[in-house]
Amino acid sequence: MSEKSQTNNNSVISLTVGILSLLIPIIGLILGIIGIVFSRKAVKQINKTNENGRGLATAGLICSIVGIIIQLFTVLGYVAFFSLTTSGTAFVG
Repeated sequence: MSEKSQTNNNSVISLTVGILSLLIPIIGLILGIIGIVFSRKAVKQINKTNENGRGLATAGLICSIVGIIIQLFTVLGYVAFFSLTTSGTAFVG
């Protein structure tokens, strides 16, 4: 009989949170960090218990990193936009 090992729950959580970090503005920064933590935790557990889900954990890590980068650029874009619009009106005269 072949024994079927289960998928690690933390790898599924890391993928889900990683995808959400790509889609949800501003909060995606926090979600990306959470996704990285769950991904690293999943890989450690997978190495120990020989469960399935290494690919999910890797995909969650990649999505989380890309989500953090996108969110950082979004925040920097907002800061740059509002600093330019407010500084343009401050020097009238």
